[in-house]
Amino acid sequence: MQAVAFDTIGNGYGEAFPAKDGQLACGRRLLAGLEPGARVLDVGCGTGDPTVRQLAAAGLRVTGVDLSDGMLTLAGRTGFPGEFPPVFHRIDLYDLATERADRVWNAPGLGPDGRGRFAAVTAFFSLILLPQDEIPTVLRRLRELLRPDGLLALGMVEADLDHVPLPFLGRELRISGYLREDLERVLVSAGFAVEECSGHPYAPASTSLPPEEQLFLCCRRVG
Repeated sequence: MQAVAFDTIGNGYGEAFPAKDGQLACGRRLLAGLEPGARVLDVGCGTGDPTVRQLAAAGLRVTGVDLSDGMLTLAGRTGFPGEFPPVFHRIDLYDLATERADRVWNAPGLGPDGRGRFAAVTAFFSLILLPQDEIPTVLRRLRELLRPDGLLALGMVEADLDHVPLPFLGRELRISGYLREDLERVLVSAGFAVEECSGHPYAPASTSLPPEEQLFLCCRRVG
């Protein structure tokens, strides 16, 4: 049902959250640690703006994944800069690095065969759609897809919420969040070192949405 909501939200998401300074800054921090042509997985890519566009323009091989058909349709219609055209797959992020990636979603490169394939993973405000008890599992699966010493760029909302129903652009979504210290502990227990964490107050353009504190974390796979 979360994905169905985003099917109808479509470009309205970008209109409600037009300023992406914190996300783009986190992307630049990621780019500084990657070589040209490196493979990057964008989890919850949406329409591809701004992260797929930013990474593709920098010469990276980007794979975007999302569960929303509507968002992926918009991404597929978009022209992206760069030498390597992005590739998009529909998949439930909970199935990444598992056999279901191939069996259910026809994406073997995102299942066990994809372990160690990616130099970096980005997940900007996609994990907030999961219950808190599923987030550590997904983080461990993302770690499996990363090469040793691979990078993770993560965006979350700082709030102590566990799958709480909230109105969102005319729909109801269930949202999770963590306080900063709790989120860092979850990342460390999932096998990541947190190298940088910054908070950014954010006021959406839509007056129906409350201000929020956005967290951006740059992490590295340990082991």
